[in-house]
Amino acid sequence: MEDRIEKIKQQLQSQGYKLTLQREATVRVLLENEEDHLSAEDVFMLVKDKAPEIGLATVYRTLELLTELHVVEKMNFGDGVARYDLRNDSAHHHHHHLICVQCGALDEIMEDWLEPLEIRVTEEFGFTVLDHRLDFQGICRRCNEKNKAQQPPQEESK
Repeated sequence: MEDRIEKIKQQLQSQGYKLTLQREATVRVLLENEEDHLSAEDVFMLVKDKAPEIGLATVYRTLELLTELHVVEKMNFGDGVARYDLRNDSAHHHHHHLICVQCGALDEIMEDWLEPLEIRVTEEFGFTVLDHRLDFQGICRRCNEKNKAQQPPQEESK
């Protein structure tokens, strides 16, 4: 974790910003909850445990700054809530998501399925793709299994 914090500190410094105690607390919360897609309010509640003096406005400003510097990805999954996800240093592009419209679960696809399409876009349109995101909205495996279990058995027709 300390290596990633140091790298983020360097990213901030290269753009003329400091990794203040409040910013570091926010980054630590994002790192500790990397599997989750936290809203600003979620981040604030978790940061408050580490830095009780921090305000919600400071967390919002920090998240916006980290978004501008491409440290985090700001996402909206159709529920009207902005969520934040740390960008993975090893990935050329951000990962993709499966969003369940029934229970709200969010599963991730870590593979880059769109690379062949990017190559085609570059070749056919002369367009340089810097990033992309692919979100599938539907019903997750867990809800499908639950829905199937709740359906009454169908009678055989004669």
